[in-house]
Amino acid sequence: MNSKYETHEHDVLIIGAGGAGLRAAIEALSQGANVGVVCKSLLGKAHTVMAEGGIAAAMANVDAADDWRAHFRDTMRGGKFLNNWRMAQLHAQEAPDRVRELEQWGALFDRTEDGRILQRAFGGHSFKRLCHVGDRTGLEMIRTLQDRGVQMGFDVYMECTTTRLLMDGGRVAGAFAYWRENGRFVVFKAKAVVLATGGIGKAWPITSNSWEYTGDGMALAYEAGAELLDMEFVQFHPTGMVWPPGVQGLLVTEAVRGEGGILTNKNGERFMEKYDPKRMELSTRDVVARAIYTEVREGRGTEHGGAFLDISHKPAEYVKRKLPSMYHQFRELADVDITAGPMEVGPTCHYMMGGVRVDAETAATSIAGLFAAGEVAAGLHGANRLGGNSLSDLLVFGRRAGLGAVEFAKQQAVPAVDSTQIEEAERAMLAPFERNTDENPYSVHSDLQQIMQILVGIYRTEEDLNSAMEGLARLKERVQRLSINGSRMFNPGWHLCADLKSMLTVSEAVTRSALARKESRGAHSRIDYPNLDAAWGKQNNIISLHGDQMNLEQRPTRELLADLQALLADEKGAGA
Repeated sequence: MNSKYETHEHDVLIIGAGGAGLRAAIEALSQGANVGVVCKSLLGKAHTVMAEGGIAAAMANVDAADDWRAHFRDTMRGGKFLNNWRMAQLHAQEAPDRVRELEQWGALFDRTEDGRILQRAFGGHSFKRLCHVGDRTGLEMIRTLQDRGVQMGFDVYMECTTTRLLMDGGRVAGAFAYWRENGRFVVFKAKAVVLATGGIGKAWPITSNSWEYTGDGMALAYEAGAELLDMEFVQFHPTGMVWPPGVQGLLVTEAVRGEGGILTNKNGERFMEKYDPKRMELSTRDVVARAIYTEVREGRGTEHGGAFLDISHKPAEYVKRKLPSMYHQFRELADVDITAGPMEVGPTCHYMMGGVRVDAETAATSIAGLFAAGEVAAGLHGANRLGGNSLSDLLVFGRRAGLGAVEFAKQQAVPAVDSTQIEEAERAMLAPFERNTDENPYSVHSDLQQIMQILVGIYRTEEDLNSAMEGLARLKERVQRLSINGSRMFNPGWHLCADLKSMLTVSEAVTRSALARKESRGAHSRIDYPNLDAAWGKQNNIISLHGDQMNLEQRPTRELLADLQALLADEKGAGA
């Protein structure tokens, strides 16, 4: 082992410090493991914070008829039955215990009259199921998990970006990373690694995601030989801010609609009546996003190309109490008082249903010693995620990933890391300093975002997707020529070079998978194949690395157990 690198050793290394990473860390610590947590940004600055509406769990505190079976059914229905049903089952069964645990650790929730956790309605859920703290639920969750983890004692490496997983034969041996502040390289040795790095939103220009979300975990897993699953399913949240330009894409929580917000077009028509007369504004996200998009495209959009979302018919005090973050967000950023008038909203790239393929029970990937949980992992949500299911996903599978990683680590000796992998990783990172071209990472990123927004957006066609593939191939060549100057200290251009590699990998995976799936299902809408196809309802798209080529294959979904099949029997065309 080369001693010229700063080196740290852990039983379990967790990459990412959002809800899934912190919950995995807590579980691994409780099993007596030595745990390291590496995060690209600061501890606590995770996308979990942006999950404002609540945690979906069938606690039956408000609707006594709710139970895990109903939650399972809603999740499968929302995911258009493409979900890994075992994940959906475990998630629905275990979410209430995970919420109670959070409460025991000090999380504060809004309460019912008799003191139980209050639950609100949300799109796609058949009962009031979202446990919440106003519209700041994710923030409270991170605060609680972070306090618990820090108190239990993990080592945290902040503002540290992982660029490669290190291998020992066929198993994971650790990770290669660098400190963002000074550019120094650091090597982590670990018996097991948990990926909890979130999604891919920064490949699109209009996104609710912040700068960290560049698909790092999916790219790391893919390059190490793990499989990616159903990458075509990218969720566009129906309501992001559209004005002013500086805050375009910033999330407007679904809780606004959960509390009675109404969507109208510029003519004042409540247009959701046309698209889903039964559920209206509380339809699933894919339906609402496409409805707003269609209204705008057909000339009924608002001044800045969106729709109006109005909650001002409710008493001002009620709105301020139930939606404090939204009230302040619009007041300060858009100079709009949401208690007095409507918000202007439009679709924004929000969440990735696809990701690293994992085992339902253990969260293990197809690579020995590598685990994944949260948004970076795929399976639970199928073709479209229901609001609120992401927070319970983090808790249920964050815990299972931590447990799986510890069980694996206990059986292992300390892995060997050969220095050639580390030297290769270092060379790849330093290459842009050594080139002298006029290729700039910012212009490549801008071009990538335009390709994804225009050609791989809410609606897709074969022609557009083929154009996107050609565009991505040109960008891959340009990335090989990226050149930057300056030093490794505080160099955002250099950081972007590494991020671009990840974003191009996931963008190609999304585009290839979208081309292959010749149907419309959930968040994947093909204008040229507008209907569900029952055959595709039983097929997953699997992406893997073969040599230096991206390989795509279809694999049949697992057959549903008979008793679970019975729960879904009342569904129309359950296979489709």
